[in-house]
Amino acid sequence: MKSVAIAMIALAPVLAMLPAFPQQAQPASAPQAGSFSQQDLDQLLAPIALYPDALLAQILMASTYPLEIVSAARWCKANPGVKDKALEAEMQKQPWDPAVKSLASVPKVLEQMSEKLEWTQKLGDAFLAQQKEVMSTVQALRTKAAAAGNLKTTPEQTVKTEQQGSTTVYIIESPKTEVVYVPTYNPVVVYGTWAYPAYPPYSMYPPAYVYPPGVAFATGVVVGAAIWGNANWGGGNVNVNVNQYNSYNKTNIQNTSFQHNVDHRQGVAYKDQGVANQYQRGASAQSTQARSQYQGRTPTQSAATPSAATQAAGGQRAPASPSASGTAGSRGGGFEGAGGSKSSAQAASSRGSASRSGRAGGRASR
Repeated sequence: MKSVAIAMIALAPVLAMLPAFPQQAQPASAPQAGSFSQQDLDQLLAPIALYPDALLAQILMASTYPLEIVSAARWCKANPGVKDKALEAEMQKQPWDPAVKSLASVPKVLEQMSEKLEWTQKLGDAFLAQQKEVMSTVQALRTKAAAAGNLKTTPEQTVKTEQQGSTTVYIIESPKTEVVYVPTYNPVVVYGTWAYPAYPPYSMYPPAYVYPPGVAFATGVVVGAAIWGNANWGGGNVNVNVNQYNSYNKTNIQNTSFQHNVDHRQGVAYKDQGVANQYQRGASAQSTQARSQYQGRTPTQSAATPSAATQAAGGQRAPASPSASGTAGSRGGGFEGAGGSKSSAQAASSRGSASRSGRAGGRASR
C-alpha cells in the first residue's frame, strides 16, 4: 500500500494534465456525449495509421493505460542500456499492464506517447469506445496514402492487400517478425489533401521538425517476442498472438481476445459514458482530493487550474491555455484539463500474478 501511494504521488502532476472529460449538457442535435466523430478519429489516427499492423495494435491497447505509459517511459529513460533479454527479464518485475511493458522494446514510441499524453488518452478512449470505427479509419487513411503514392513495399516493410467483399484491406508487416521499423512521416501531407482543415492531425514530432519526403524509417529495433498485438481487420478489432504473448510474459494464456484491465487504468476517467459504465469507473472524490492536496489546495478548490498544469514532472510540457473540457476535436498538440486518478490496491497486489485464468490481450492470465 505504501509503494502504491508513493507511486501515485509521483504521478500527481501528470494526473493534473490528463483531460477530465466532464459530462456536459448537449443540444438535441449533438452526437452522444463521449463519442468521437470521424474527424476526431482521422485526427487521432493519422500519426500511426501507417505503422506496422502489430505495432499499431500494441499502441492501441497500451494507450488505454496512460499513466502506466508515463511510468514506463520514465523507466526506459532512466535505463537506456537495458535491452534484449535483460529488458525482457526486467519487464517481468514491473507492475504495468503487459501491453505497456511490450512497448519498452520500442522506447522512442513509448517516449512519444508519454510526451503526447493528451493524444494518448484520447486515442485509448476512442479505441475502447469505437473499436470498429478506429480500425476502419486506419484502413481509410491507408487507402489515401496508397493513392498518394506513399504506401508501398520497401526493405523495411511489406505492404499487402486483401479483398474483403468490396473493400480493399491494406496490411503492413515487417519483413522480419522479430524486428520493428518505425516509420516517420508528415501526417498533414502523406495522405494527400487533408479533408478536415479544422481538425489538423496530431503529430509525433514538434512543429519545427523537418520531415523527410514521403515515408522514412529509423533503424530497425530488435523486439523479439515483445510485440504480440495483431490487427484483425475482418473483425474490426485487435487480438493477441498468444505464442508471442506467452513467450514474452512467461504465461500460458489461450484466449486471443484483447481484454482491457481496469485496474491498470489507475483511476483515470473514461471519456465515453458507456465505457465508464462498463468498467464502473470514473473520477472519484478520493482522486480529486489526492490531486488537490498534492497541489497545496484544500479539497474544495478546483484541480483544473493553469497553475496545476504547470507543475508537470519529468519534463512534461503544460499547455499555454489549459481547458477542462477535454473535447475530442481540439487541435493537435499540448495537454488539456485535469484527469481523475486514484490508487488501486488491487492493481498493486494482482499485477503479474498468474493465478487467474481466461484473460488475455491487455492483461495476462493470472
